[in-house]
Amino acid sequence: MPVMPFNQFKHMGDWRKQWDQFFGDEFWNGFEPYFENMQTQTNLYKSENELLCVMSLPGLINPENVQLYVRPQKLEVKGQIHLNIQGYELIEEGIAQGEFQRTFELPFPVRDDKMDATYENGLLYIHLHRHIISDKKRQIFVQGGNNGNKSTDE
Repeated sequence: MPVMPFNQFKHMGDWRKQWDQFFGDEFWNGFEPYFENMQTQTNLYKSENELLCVMSLPGLINPENVQLYVRPQKLEVKGQIHLNIQGYELIEEGIAQGEFQRTFELPFPVRDDKMDATYENGLLYIHLHRHIISDKKRQIFVQGGNNGNKSTDE
């Protein structure tokens, strides 16, 4: 007889409902980051001047409903996964469904004017670029006379 693999998260939703009554909602607040990480599998890659975030979002009906927010060194992703399976009773859940929200600390500040996101084959790709602060001194000329508006970089 083959040995079935043990899935420690198979009945998490069931026992959490029962334990909510016993411990109360406040008990679970410390565990929320762990539950969030289970819901959306994510890889974060970096090169010298770019970041690529790849997030697994199976069952995403409308990619335009995913909300992305970028701050200088933080990325926030919000959305909802819903598998529209009708006529069947769910007996084992391995693909998390419902609303999700993830926040990532980024290894360096990113630009807010050069970023893009695409959804393809169940994966969300978020491409960000490093914000590089230039040490260049730039001269700005004062308007007037025949000189006009000129500037030079050093």
